[in-house]
Amino acid sequence: MPKLLKHAVLALALILSPMVAAAEDMKPRLFVNLTTDDTWAAAKAIMFAHQKAQKQGHDAAIWMNVRAVYLADKKRPSHVHGLMAANGTSIQDMLTAFIADGGTVIMCGACSKAAGLTQADYIDGVTMGSTELVAGWLFDPNTKTLGW
Repeated sequence: MPKLLKHAVLALALILSPMVAAAEDMKPRLFVNLTTDDTWAAAKAIMFAHQKAQKQGHDAAIWMNVRAVYLADKKRPSHVHGLMAANGTSIQDMLTAFIADGGTVIMCGACSKAAGLTQADYIDGVTMGSTELVAGWLFDPNTKTLGW
């Protein structure tokens, strides 16, 4: 290999190695797009983000938009259908546990406004969304998305 080519390869390796190391250090991320206030579907989405992603080492966020904004309203009771109903856990309980374990719950600001809800209406720990916040999750190369 000519000397100039060896230097070029070495220079490229030195330039790229910090980027490769940084990419390898990034945790995989899951971004769940939740659009429904159907408690059965929502419970499955929250359980998946919490139990199957977050508790297995992924950073996880649930973006609640369209009718899903109603699910985090602390004045609106909810229930869980199916096998998860046995312990009486509500959607708000599930979201609170997800947040307590480090999960991110992002509320769509426009959808909240359309629903007549504000930050004060939501359970503790909910983050009001912004274009930058959602884009930071959605367009991160380590993020996988899932819609519910």
